[in-house]
Amino acid sequence: MKKFLEAAAMPLIRYASRSYVAGDNAASAARLAETASQHGFSSTLCYWNDGREEPALVARRYHEAIDTIDRARLDSYLALKIPALWDNFDLAAEIVTHARACRVPVVLDSHAPEQADANFAFIEKVGPDGMGCAIPGRWRRSAADVERAIALGVQVRVVKGQWVDPQQPDIDLRAGYLALIDQLVGRAKHVGVATHDGWLARQAFDRLRAAQTSCEQELVYPDPTNNAVDVAIDADIPSRLYIPFGTAWLPYSVSRAAQKPEVLLWLVKDLFTSNRFQMPTRRSSSDGLAQ
Repeated sequence: MKKFLEAAAMPLIRYASRSYVAGDNAASAARLAETASQHGFSSTLCYWNDGREEPALVARRYHEAIDTIDRARLDSYLALKIPALWDNFDLAAEIVTHARACRVPVVLDSHAPEQADANFAFIEKVGPDGMGCAIPGRWRRSAADVERAIALGVQVRVVKGQWVDPQQPDIDLRAGYLALIDQLVGRAKHVGVATHDGWLARQAFDRLRAAQTSCEQELVYPDPTNNAVDVAIDADIPSRLYIPFGTAWLPYSVSRAAQKPEVLLWLVKDLFTSNRFQMPTRRSSSDGLAQ
């Protein structure tokens, strides 16, 4: 029934999700990335599948993104979602091989807590060269995951996390986030501070900078505001814009609607709201990503 309802609603979801993705294809994301570069931002490109596509098709979209980044010579990462490939490590490894040939760093996105072990198993399979992973501050297991990332020598993007930890659902998001930052200070190869919470970002930047730990701000399209960017400018931290393309079906999924009825209100609102995203501007920074 869940699959039937989501399939029936997909045309509406695709229309509503236009505000959350740069477009249907990698070329659309690249155009936005080029605009972002002109405004002082590097970028991360990621394909958002609709939850029903075969892994081979999703893999082709990732390969297209790599080729687009390479042709346009963008300062971009590729964000890779292992579950979108139905946990097919062979397909994912081919994507990483392609990315390495084009010198495009790859960061594994975070999903539900039970997916984290698969992400680390995959990094161990392909090796840490050019790899990174996202780790949420709201999970009890994340402290151990940070230690694994440090031991592997991969970059870490610290996020608040979309999925609640069932063993610790009421964790203070700010406290959990900063606890991971404190673990990474002076020890991590590179840290992406992924939050639109200005106070939290400022705390993270201060701690990382004090230990001369390589770091940058990471913001997700279409949420960046000048207020959020100003925090990074004040700290002399470079900014990176996460740019999805494809279908942003997840905000309206049936499972989420069952947990949060307001999701249906978001869908109705987004159906009648145009994309009002405005690219914030920041000065260029001499700090770059750890390649």
